[in-house]
Amino acid sequence: MEMGLNTSIASLSFSLIFLLFFFSSFEGIVSISEEKNNTLRVGDELRKYRRARALLKRLNKPSLKTIQSTDGDIIDCVPIHMQPAFDHPRLKRQKPLEPPKSPRSHAHTTNTTDVKKGGNGNFHQLWLDSGESCPDGSIPIRRTSENDVFRAKSVKRFGRKPIAAGVRRDSDSSGHEHAVGYVVGEQYYGAKASLNVWAPRVVSQSEFSLSQIWVIAGSFGNDLNTIEAGWQVSPELYGDNSPRFFTYWTSDAYQATGCYNLLCSGFIQTNNRVAIGAAISPASSYKSAQFDISLLIWKDPNHGNWWLEFGPGVLVGYWPSFLFSHLTSHADMIQFGGETVNTSPSGFHTQTQMGSGHFSHEGFGKSAYFRNLEIVDWDNSLIPLTNLRVLADHPNCYDIKGGVNSVWGNYFYFGGPGRNIKCS
Repeated sequence: MEMGLNTSIASLSFSLIFLLFFFSSFEGIVSISEEKNNTLRVGDELRKYRRARALLKRLNKPSLKTIQSTDGDIIDCVPIHMQPAFDHPRLKRQKPLEPPKSPRSHAHTTNTTDVKKGGNGNFHQLWLDSGESCPDGSIPIRRTSENDVFRAKSVKRFGRKPIAAGVRRDSDSSGHEHAVGYVVGEQYYGAKASLNVWAPRVVSQSEFSLSQIWVIAGSFGNDLNTIEAGWQVSPELYGDNSPRFFTYWTSDAYQATGCYNLLCSGFIQTNNRVAIGAAISPASSYKSAQFDISLLIWKDPNHGNWWLEFGPGVLVGYWPSFLFSHLTSHADMIQFGGETVNTSPSGFHTQTQMGSGHFSHEGFGKSAYFRNLEIVDWDNSLIPLTNLRVLADHPNCYDIKGGVNSVWGNYFYFGGPGRNIKCS
């Protein structure tokens, strides 16, 4: 009996020693694994930081003067020949071209006293509140910060739309939702419109809300060409919820080419009073004064480049024609309107607003609008639209309603609140 007990005790002791050895070895393996993972994470963060620093060095050029904006932006006055566009191999050691002749216009008047025109009127950008401006021979560029870069989903995609992003295709596109008016079926050489500025609520950093003009050519496959300009609220790109003047371009459906503003080599800026990416002020107010901006994009018939005008006679710069494959000749479609990103937070439709956050039926003073829609024809003339079509991806969330009158020509109201009792 005693021998059996001793044998059991010895067996138990051996088992305990084995278990202690096993668990101590396992803990050692776990510790080594955790240490390895931590080392990998530190390595990834270090590589990301180095890539970000290299990007910032490439984007933030030496300046002649620096202006501190009241909203926190830093504006650098960069010599015009040193702007990011001239890093492009085909633009090195070149200078901006002289402005072309603007398209011949059909005059429009607005008899609504609550509309304040942008550009040279009551509208301005916040960085000009200081009373300072950039000297001749330089352009104002919003300085890109480390925080700007690190808010992006990756350093490589900073300043670019998601690859799955697209223009209106009569179907859903990776959470991007549209309410737009468009023309298609002819050859277009530009477009012009006036649109009121709002500060819609954007509920997630990874979402945005914008109002813009698209100039489009190519198919909706990998060869899509677009030129885009308007205003947007994008917390991820800018770090706040202010409406900002922006531009965009792509020649391969948002894959490897193109960017917002001056965040890559492409758009050539010529104006020293407009900062692309800077905040617009003031914005329109519900049941109160409306502030709108005028945008014109057109193809210079002599050199073939696509120029941008922001306000009456205020040329901002141009996209060289060689950036594109299909837009080297003309556009196949012109589109006007709003776009949001719906990330479906908590499984429901986003509450990010489009336009004013109100539906189109509320009308003037309450809804966002585009007015005096025109296209540029082959003869470099602005002509009113005659066949505008309007479409909304999810009309219970954001809708659109068009019309025509003698003062606003072709126009439409659009927008909405996002999630509501009929949109979930």
